[in-house]
Amino acid sequence: MIRKLLERAARMDRIGITVTRLGLIVVLVSIGGLKVERYEADGIVPFVANSPLMSFFYADPTGYNEHKNPEGKLVPANRTWHEANGTYPFAFGLGSVIVLYGVMLSLHPVFPKVAALGSFLVFVMSFVTLTFLVTTPECWVPNLGDSAHGFPYLSGAGRLVVKDAIMMGAALVTMADSARRALERERHAPALPGERRAAWNANCAPAVAVLRSQAD
Repeated sequence: MIRKLLERAARMDRIGITVTRLGLIVVLVSIGGLKVERYEADGIVPFVANSPLMSFFYADPTGYNEHKNPEGKLVPANRTWHEANGTYPFAFGLGSVIVLYGVMLSLHPVFPKVAALGSFLVFVMSFVTLTFLVTTPECWVPNLGDSAHGFPYLSGAGRLVVKDAIMMGAALVTMADSARRALERERHAPALPGERRAAWNANCAPAVAVLRSQAD
């Protein structure tokens, strides 16, 4: 009984890869699409403002602490500050890129090379996201009196970021699968006339030359 279950489980690798790819597409398109909403743009400000790779996109990356918007709460003065800071245009651009990655992954059945590139870009994006654990103080529980603060106590933001380790691994799996499919297509693609002639010259011409020399 257990052996049969293990045998069935061993044959589910293809299903697993497909589910992994679909999961990445859903996450990328949904999260990227939500970047057009201002509450989502407000939420990523601490990560961007503290990142040496991204902070230059904001007009005032050091002033966000005084203008945080809790999810679901409208503070007009804070919204005005974020508009001047460039928070919303950056979030829109980032969201567009993330949605594009999801679309690239969805092209796996038709354009596996594009999907492989998309998976690689998702891997890079996830790696950059994980650097927020180092650069963003909000990823760790603040010292507000409890003994459990700082490293290794991840805050809500930190627990959100660390999950990108899963996305990074999933992107490698889908990248390898798309690259494998692209190589298989090239291997089974019909040869062009010039390629067929070159193959004939390489494989058959020496044998013909030997036969001719023997006939002479």
